[in-house]
Amino acid sequence: MNLVVILSRVPWPLDKGDKLRAYHQIRMLAQNHSIELIALNDTDLHPDAKQELSKYCKKIHIIPLSKTGVFINLIKALFSGKPLQIGYFYSSSAYSKINNILANAQADHIYGQLVRVAEYMRKRSIPTTLDYQDALSEGIRKRKVKAKGIKRLVFALEYKRLLKYETRMMDCFNNTTIITAQDRDLIQHADNEKITVVPNGVDMEFFHPMEKEKIYDVVFTGNMNYPPNIMAAKYLAIDILPIVQKQYPKAKLLIAGASPHPSVRALASEWVSVSGWLDDIRTAYASSKVFVAPMQIGTGLQNKLLEAMAMKIPSVTSDMANSALNAKRDVEIKVAQPQDKEAFAKHILHLLSDQQAAKQQAQAAHKFVREHYSWRASVDILEQLFSK
Repeated sequence: MNLVVILSRVPWPLDKGDKLRAYHQIRMLAQNHSIELIALNDTDLHPDAKQELSKYCKKIHIIPLSKTGVFINLIKALFSGKPLQIGYFYSSSAYSKINNILANAQADHIYGQLVRVAEYMRKRSIPTTLDYQDALSEGIRKRKVKAKGIKRLVFALEYKRLLKYETRMMDCFNNTTIITAQDRDLIQHADNEKITVVPNGVDMEFFHPMEKEKIYDVVFTGNMNYPPNIMAAKYLAIDILPIVQKQYPKAKLLIAGASPHPSVRALASEWVSVSGWLDDIRTAYASSKVFVAPMQIGTGLQNKLLEAMAMKIPSVTSDMANSALNAKRDVEIKVAQPQDKEAFAKHILHLLSDQQAAKQQAQAAHKFVREHYSWRASVDILEQLFSK
Protein backbone atom coordinates (compact mmCIF):
# COMPACT_ATOMS: atom_id res chain seq x y z
CA MET A 1 0.00 0.00 0.00
CA ASN A 2 1.19 3.53 -0.80
CA LEU A 3 0.79 5.62 2.35
CA VAL A 4 1.11 9.39 2.64
CA VAL A 5 1.82 10.47 6.22
CA ILE A 6 1.17 14.11 7.16
CA LEU A 7 2.70 15.47 10.37
CA SER A 8 2.81 18.83 12.11
CA ARG A 9 6.50 18.30 12.99
CA VAL A 10 9.52 16.54 11.52
CA PRO A 11 9.79 13.32 13.59
CA TRP A 12 13.50 13.63 14.32
CA PRO A 13 15.09 14.07 16.82
CA LEU A 14 12.76 12.22 19.20
CA ASP A 15 12.43 15.02 21.74
CA LYS A 16 8.61 15.24 21.85
CA GLY A 17 5.92 12.63 22.35
CA ASP A 18 4.19 13.20 19.01
CA LYS A 19 7.51 12.80 17.19
CA LEU A 20 8.24 9.57 19.03
CA ARG A 21 4.86 8.08 18.11
CA ALA A 22 5.14 9.14 14.48
CA TYR A 23 8.71 7.88 14.10
CA HIS A 24 8.03 4.41 15.46
CA GLN A 25 4.77 4.04 13.57
CA ILE A 26 6.53 4.99 10.32
CA ARG A 27 9.38 2.62 11.16
CA MET A 28 6.97 -0.29 11.59
CA LEU A 29 4.64 0.65 8.71
CA ALA A 30 7.60 0.76 6.34
CA GLN A 31 8.03 -3.00 6.75
CA ASN A 32 4.86 -3.59 4.72
CA HIS A 33 4.09 -0.31 2.94
CA SER A 34 5.64 2.46 0.86
CA ILE A 35 5.77 5.69 2.88
CA GLU A 36 5.75 9.25 1.51
CA LEU A 37 6.21 11.72 4.34
CA ILE A 38 4.95 15.31 4.45
CA ALA A 39 6.09 17.19 7.55
CA LEU A 40 5.54 20.82 8.49
CA ASN A 41 8.52 22.49 10.14
CA ASP A 42 8.65 25.66 12.24
CA THR A 43 12.24 25.35 13.47
CA ASP A 44 15.76 24.61 12.26
CA LEU A 45 15.86 21.21 10.61
CA HIS A 46 18.13 18.74 12.40
CA PRO A 47 21.08 17.89 10.10
CA ASP A 48 20.44 14.15 10.45
CA ALA A 49 16.65 14.26 10.05
CA LYS A 50 16.33 13.46 6.36
CA GLN A 51 19.02 10.79 6.46
CA GLU A 52 17.37 9.07 9.43
CA LEU A 53 13.84 9.24 7.99
CA SER A 54 15.00 8.12 4.53
CA LYS A 55 15.59 4.68 6.06
CA TYR A 56 11.82 4.27 6.12
CA CYS A 57 10.36 6.84 3.68
CA LYS A 58 10.68 6.64 -0.11
CA LYS A 59 10.02 10.39 -0.35
CA ILE A 60 10.28 13.17 2.23
CA HIS A 61 8.73 16.62 1.85
CA ILE A 62 9.59 19.24 4.51
CA ILE A 63 7.30 22.27 4.33
CA PRO A 64 8.65 25.25 6.31
CA LEU A 65 6.39 27.50 8.35
CA SER A 66 7.85 30.99 8.68
CA LYS A 67 7.51 32.97 11.90
CA THR A 68 5.83 35.80 10.01
CA GLY A 69 3.40 33.41 8.37
CA VAL A 70 2.61 31.75 11.68
CA PHE A 71 1.87 35.13 13.29
CA ILE A 72 -0.44 36.16 10.45
CA ASN A 73 -2.25 32.81 10.53
CA LEU A 74 -2.71 33.03 14.29
CA ILE A 75 -4.41 36.41 13.84
CA LYS A 76 -6.61 34.92 11.13
CA ALA A 77 -7.57 32.02 13.39
CA LEU A 78 -8.36 34.36 16.27
CA PHE A 79 -10.97 36.20 14.19
CA SER A 80 -12.22 33.21 12.19
CA GLY A 81 -13.26 31.21 15.25
CA LYS A 82 -10.77 28.36 14.63
CA PRO A 83 -8.53 27.11 17.44
CA LEU A 84 -5.11 28.75 17.62
CA GLN A 85 -3.61 25.25 17.43
CA ILE A 86 -5.09 24.97 13.94
CA GLY A 87 -4.14 28.49 12.89
CA TYR A 88 -0.53 28.02 13.94
CA PHE A 89 0.02 25.01 11.68
CA TYR A 90 -2.19 25.98 8.73
CA SER A 91 -1.17 28.12 5.78
CA SER A 92 -2.63 28.42 2.29
CA SER A 93 0.87 28.06 0.84
CA ALA A 94 1.42 24.76 2.65
CA TYR A 95 -2.05 23.62 1.56
CA SER A 96 -1.18 24.24 -2.10
CA LYS A 97 2.11 22.36 -1.75
CA ILE A 98 0.37 19.40 -0.15
CA ASN A 99 -2.25 19.40 -2.92
CA ASN A 100 0.53 19.18 -5.52
CA ILE A 101 2.26 16.37 -3.65
CA LEU A 102 -0.96 14.37 -3.32
CA ALA A 103 -1.75 14.87 -7.01
CA ASN A 104 1.42 12.95 -7.87
CA ALA A 105 1.63 10.53 -4.96
CA GLN A 106 -0.75 7.80 -6.15
CA ALA A 107 -1.62 7.28 -2.50
CA ASP A 108 -3.92 4.50 -1.31
CA HIS A 109 -4.38 6.07 2.11
CA ILE A 110 -3.54 9.31 3.95
CA TYR A 111 -2.58 9.12 7.62
CA GLY A 112 -2.23 12.31 9.65
CA GLN A 113 -1.29 12.94 13.25
CA LEU A 114 -3.01 15.49 15.52
CA VAL A 115 -5.93 17.74 14.61
CA ARG A 116 -3.28 20.34 13.70
CA VAL A 117 -3.10 18.77 10.22
CA ALA A 118 -6.83 18.08 9.80
CA GLU A 119 -7.39 21.00 7.41
CA TYR A 120 -4.84 19.52 5.01
CA MET A 121 -6.60 16.14 4.99
CA ARG A 122 -10.30 16.94 4.89
CA LYS A 123 -12.45 16.51 1.78
CA ARG A 124 -10.09 14.13 0.02
CA SER A 125 -11.20 11.39 -2.35
CA ILE A 126 -8.45 9.17 -0.89
CA PRO A 127 -9.33 7.27 2.34
CA THR A 128 -8.04 9.09 5.42
CA THR A 129 -7.18 8.29 9.04
CA LEU A 130 -6.65 11.05 11.61
CA ASP A 131 -4.76 10.25 14.80
CA TYR A 132 -6.01 12.57 17.54
CA GLN A 133 -3.17 11.22 19.69
CA ASP A 134 -4.55 13.00 22.76
CA ALA A 135 -7.56 15.13 23.54
CA LEU A 136 -5.73 18.46 23.09
CA SER A 137 -8.72 20.32 24.47
CA GLU A 138 -8.35 18.60 27.84
CA GLY A 139 -4.70 19.57 28.04
CA ILE A 140 -5.66 23.19 27.40
CA ARG A 141 -8.43 22.99 30.02
CA LYS A 142 -5.95 21.86 32.65
CA ARG A 143 -3.54 24.63 31.71
CA LYS A 144 -6.41 27.13 31.99
CA VAL A 145 -7.06 26.04 35.58
CA LYS A 146 -3.44 26.78 36.52
CA ALA A 147 -3.14 30.01 34.49
CA LYS A 148 -3.79 33.57 35.63
CA GLY A 149 -4.81 36.87 34.00
CA ILE A 150 -4.82 37.14 30.21
CA LYS A 151 -3.37 33.62 29.81
CA ARG A 152 -6.40 32.19 31.58
CA LEU A 153 -8.74 34.01 29.18
CA VAL A 154 -6.77 32.81 26.14
CA PHE A 155 -6.78 29.21 27.38
CA ALA A 156 -10.51 29.41 28.12
CA LEU A 157 -11.23 30.56 24.56
CA GLU A 158 -8.90 27.96 23.05
CA TYR A 159 -10.46 25.18 25.13
CA LYS A 160 -13.96 25.93 23.85
CA ARG A 161 -12.79 26.15 20.25
CA LEU A 162 -10.70 22.98 20.41
CA LEU A 163 -13.49 21.03 22.07
CA LYS A 164 -15.87 21.94 19.25
CA TYR A 165 -13.26 21.37 16.55
CA GLU A 166 -12.20 17.95 17.84
CA THR A 167 -15.84 16.88 17.93
CA ARG A 168 -16.52 18.09 14.39
CA MET A 169 -13.42 16.46 12.93
CA MET A 170 -14.60 12.98 13.85
CA ASP A 171 -17.11 13.11 10.98
CA CYS A 172 -14.51 14.21 8.42
CA PHE A 173 -12.36 11.08 8.18
CA ASN A 174 -12.77 7.40 7.38
CA ASN A 175 -11.05 6.47 10.65
CA THR A 176 -9.96 8.27 13.78
CA THR A 177 -7.51 6.96 16.39
CA ILE A 178 -6.25 7.99 19.82
CA ILE A 179 -3.69 6.69 22.33
CA THR A 180 -5.91 5.94 25.35
CA ALA A 181 -9.54 5.16 26.13
CA GLN A 182 -9.47 7.97 28.71
CA ASP A 183 -8.71 10.55 26.01
CA ARG A 184 -11.21 8.96 23.62
CA ASP A 185 -13.96 9.57 26.16
CA LEU A 186 -13.04 13.26 26.29
CA ILE A 187 -13.89 13.74 22.59
CA GLN A 188 -17.47 14.96 22.96
CA HIS A 189 -18.96 13.21 19.95
CA ALA A 190 -22.03 11.01 20.35
CA ASP A 191 -20.16 8.16 18.65
CA ASN A 192 -16.77 8.64 20.27
CA GLU A 193 -16.60 4.91 21.03
CA LYS A 194 -15.91 4.48 17.30
CA ILE A 195 -12.52 6.17 17.75
CA THR A 196 -9.98 3.33 17.70
CA VAL A 197 -7.54 3.16 20.59
CA VAL A 198 -4.01 2.68 19.23
CA PRO A 199 -1.62 2.64 22.21
CA ASN A 200 1.95 3.83 22.15
CA GLY A 201 4.74 1.32 22.47
CA VAL A 202 8.28 1.23 23.74
CA ASP A 203 11.32 0.00 21.84
CA MET A 204 12.52 -2.63 24.30
CA GLU A 205 15.50 -3.52 22.15
CA PHE A 206 16.76 0.02 22.79
CA PHE A 207 15.34 0.69 26.27
CA HIS A 208 16.73 -2.29 28.15
CA PRO A 209 18.30 -2.58 31.61
CA MET A 210 21.85 -1.21 31.72
CA GLU A 211 24.55 -1.55 34.35
CA LYS A 212 25.70 1.92 35.36
CA GLU A 213 26.79 3.62 38.56
CA LYS A 214 23.80 5.11 40.39
CA ILE A 215 24.89 8.74 40.68
CA TYR A 216 21.38 10.11 41.25
CA ASP A 217 18.64 9.06 43.63
CA VAL A 218 15.79 10.46 41.55
CA VAL A 219 15.39 11.24 37.84
CA PHE A 220 12.75 12.96 35.73
CA THR A 221 12.97 13.15 31.93
CA GLY A 222 11.11 14.81 29.06
CA ASN A 223 11.01 17.86 26.85
CA MET A 224 11.72 20.51 29.46
CA ASN A 225 10.14 23.32 27.48
CA TYR A 226 6.72 21.64 27.59
CA PRO A 227 4.44 23.21 30.25
CA PRO A 228 3.34 19.95 31.95
CA ASN A 229 6.99 18.87 32.25
CA ILE A 230 8.09 22.31 33.47
CA MET A 231 5.45 22.19 36.19
CA ALA A 232 6.38 18.62 37.18
CA ALA A 233 10.11 19.40 37.31
CA LYS A 234 9.57 22.42 39.56
CA TYR A 235 7.20 20.46 41.81
CA LEU A 236 9.71 17.65 42.15
CA ALA A 237 12.70 19.91 42.87
CA ILE A 238 11.03 22.52 45.08
CA ASP A 239 8.32 20.59 46.93
CA ILE A 240 9.12 16.87 46.91
CA LEU A 241 12.94 16.64 47.07
CA PRO A 242 13.26 18.64 50.33
CA ILE A 243 10.96 16.12 52.05
CA VAL A 244 13.08 13.23 50.76
CA GLN A 245 16.21 15.02 52.01
CA LYS A 246 14.91 15.04 55.57
CA GLN A 247 15.74 11.33 55.62
CA TYR A 248 18.39 11.33 52.87
CA PRO A 249 20.14 14.73 53.22
CA LYS A 250 22.38 14.14 50.21
CA ALA A 251 19.68 12.85 47.85
CA LYS A 252 20.34 14.03 44.29
CA LEU A 253 17.86 14.75 41.50
CA LEU A 254 18.56 14.66 37.76
CA ILE A 255 16.25 16.59 35.42
CA ALA A 256 17.09 15.42 31.90
CA GLY A 257 15.65 16.45 28.56
CA ALA A 258 15.76 18.83 25.65
CA SER A 259 15.36 22.61 25.70
CA PRO A 260 15.06 23.28 29.44
CA HIS A 261 12.93 26.35 30.13
CA PRO A 262 14.71 29.14 32.10
CA SER A 263 12.61 28.27 35.15
CA VAL A 264 13.86 24.67 34.90
CA ARG A 265 17.49 25.72 34.46
CA ALA A 266 17.08 27.87 37.56
CA LEU A 267 16.43 24.71 39.61
CA ALA A 268 20.07 23.62 39.24
CA SER A 269 21.91 23.43 42.56
CA GLU A 270 24.29 21.25 44.53
CA TRP A 271 21.54 18.61 44.69
CA VAL A 272 19.73 19.19 41.41
CA SER A 273 21.34 18.63 38.00
CA VAL A 274 19.68 19.95 34.83
CA SER A 275 21.33 18.18 31.92
CA GLY A 276 19.56 19.54 28.86
CA TRP A 277 19.60 17.38 25.73
CA LEU A 278 21.37 14.03 26.05
CA ASP A 279 22.51 12.09 23.00
CA ASP A 280 21.45 8.91 24.80
CA ILE A 281 18.62 9.44 27.30
CA ARG A 282 19.16 5.91 28.59
CA THR A 283 22.15 7.18 30.57
CA ALA A 284 19.82 9.36 32.62
CA TYR A 285 17.60 6.43 33.55
CA ALA A 286 20.45 3.99 34.14
CA SER A 287 22.39 6.34 36.44
CA SER A 288 19.38 6.86 38.73
CA LYS A 289 17.71 4.76 41.42
CA VAL A 290 14.09 5.93 41.09
CA PHE A 291 12.15 7.55 38.25
CA VAL A 292 9.47 10.06 39.27
CA ALA A 293 6.90 11.70 36.98
CA PRO A 294 4.73 13.88 39.25
CA MET A 295 2.46 15.04 36.43
CA GLN A 296 -0.18 17.59 37.41
CA ILE A 297 -1.47 18.70 34.01
CA GLY A 298 -1.40 17.26 30.51
CA THR A 299 -3.12 14.27 28.94
CA GLY A 300 -2.30 10.95 27.36
CA LEU A 301 0.24 8.23 27.94
CA GLN A 302 3.62 9.29 29.31
CA ASN A 303 6.31 7.70 27.12
CA LYS A 304 8.87 8.51 29.80
CA LEU A 305 7.17 6.04 32.12
CA LEU A 306 7.29 3.28 29.51
CA GLU A 307 11.00 3.94 28.96
CA ALA A 308 11.88 3.93 32.65
CA MET A 309 9.88 0.78 33.33
CA ALA A 310 11.42 -0.96 30.31
CA MET A 311 14.85 -0.21 31.78
CA LYS A 312 13.80 -1.65 35.15
CA ILE A 313 13.90 1.67 36.99
CA PRO A 314 11.26 1.60 39.77
CA SER A 315 8.84 4.42 39.08
CA VAL A 316 6.46 6.79 40.85
CA THR A 317 3.79 8.90 39.14
CA SER A 318 0.49 10.69 39.67
CA ASP A 319 -2.85 8.89 39.46
CA MET A 320 -3.68 11.15 36.50
CA ALA A 321 -0.73 9.78 34.51
CA ASN A 322 -1.36 6.20 35.61
CA SER A 323 -4.99 6.36 34.45
CA ALA A 324 -3.62 6.22 30.91
CA LEU A 325 -0.81 3.76 31.69
CA ASN A 326 -3.05 1.42 33.75
CA ALA A 327 -0.23 -0.22 35.70
CA LYS A 328 -1.01 -1.99 38.99
CA ARG A 329 -0.50 0.26 41.98
CA ASP A 330 2.16 -0.88 44.45
CA VAL A 331 2.99 -3.82 42.18
CA GLU A 332 4.22 -2.29 38.91
CA ILE A 333 4.27 1.37 39.94
CA LYS A 334 3.81 3.70 42.91
CA VAL A 335 0.99 6.25 42.56
CA ALA A 336 0.16 9.48 44.40
CA GLN A 337 -2.44 12.20 44.05
CA PRO A 338 -1.00 15.08 41.94
CA GLN A 339 -0.92 17.59 44.82
CA ASP A 340 0.18 15.17 47.57
CA LYS A 341 3.89 15.93 47.87
CA GLU A 342 4.13 13.93 51.10
CA ALA A 343 2.84 10.80 49.33
CA PHE A 344 5.32 11.24 46.48
CA ALA A 345 8.15 11.60 48.96
CA LYS A 346 6.96 8.57 50.95
CA HIS A 347 6.97 6.38 47.82
CA ILE A 348 10.44 7.60 46.82
CA LEU A 349 11.80 6.94 50.30
CA HIS A 350 10.33 3.43 50.32
CA LEU A 351 12.00 2.56 47.01
CA LEU A 352 15.32 4.09 48.10
CA SER A 353 15.38 2.32 51.47
CA ASP A 354 14.00 -1.11 50.49
CA GLN A 355 16.13 -2.46 47.67
CA GLN A 356 14.23 -5.76 47.51
CA ALA A 357 10.88 -3.98 47.09
CA ALA A 358 12.40 -1.70 44.44
CA LYS A 359 13.78 -4.70 42.54
CA GLN A 360 10.46 -6.55 42.64
CA GLN A 361 8.56 -3.51 41.38
CA ALA A 362 11.11 -2.92 38.61
CA GLN A 363 10.80 -6.52 37.42
CA ALA A 364 6.99 -6.41 37.48
CA ALA A 365 7.03 -3.11 35.57
CA HIS A 366 9.39 -4.49 32.93
CA LYS A 367 7.07 -7.48 32.39
CA PHE A 368 4.04 -5.17 32.22
CA VAL A 369 5.38 -2.93 29.43
CA ARG A 370 6.75 -5.91 27.49
CA GLU A 371 3.29 -7.51 27.48
CA HIS A 372 1.14 -4.41 26.90
CA TYR A 373 3.14 -1.80 25.00
CA SER A 374 4.53 -3.16 21.75
CA TRP A 375 4.97 -0.92 18.70
CA ARG A 376 4.33 -3.93 16.47
CA ALA A 377 0.97 -4.65 18.11
CA SER A 378 0.09 -0.97 17.95
CA VAL A 379 0.83 -0.68 14.23
CA ASP A 380 -1.07 -3.92 13.52
CA ILE A 381 -4.20 -2.08 14.65
CA LEU A 382 -3.41 0.79 12.27
CA GLU A 383 -2.86 -1.54 9.34
CA GLN A 384 -6.23 -3.17 9.90
CA LEU A 385 -7.88 0.26 9.71
CA PHE A 386 -6.00 1.18 6.53
CA SER A 387 -7.12 -2.00 4.80
CA LYS A 388 -10.85 -1.46 5.41
